[in-house]
Amino acid sequence: MVGDGRANLPTWYWAAAILITLWGATGILAFYMDVAMSDAARAALPDYDRQLLAQRPRWVTWLYGLATWGGFFGGLALLARRRLATYFFALSLIAAIVQFAWVFGATDLIAVKGAAATVPFPIFIIAVAVVQLWLARTAAGRGWLR
Repeated sequence: MVGDGRANLPTWYWAAAILITLWGATGILAFYMDVAMSDAARAALPDYDRQLLAQRPRWVTWLYGLATWGGFFGGLALLARRRLATYFFALSLIAAIVQFAWVFGATDLIAVKGAAATVPFPIFIIAVAVVQLWLARTAAGRGWLR
């Protein structure tokens, strides 16, 4: 590292920022596929999944969007070396936690599909969001972000 830590960032930082941005883009794709699902695709879902989507409040869909777009913009902010990444990742984490709290607290998803089928991926998503926020805060603390 040279000087104040702003030059010559470690290679792992850039690799992590690129992976985080790609992860965010994947989330946006999943979000788009959800909200733009055609009536025919919706009709092809199992009965329970159709009912679950029908009862999902609009605010939960908004949280899904905030979680995915927040993570993506956080990744872009890391690539641009901006402190704004911390705020985007915090927004993404909070939105994901509240979204999944509704899914698991207000529905019978676990009872119907089982914890093994429904819980691991949301836990992974939350864990990634925590790591993203940690990375942004660490980078900001080391003077890597402006």
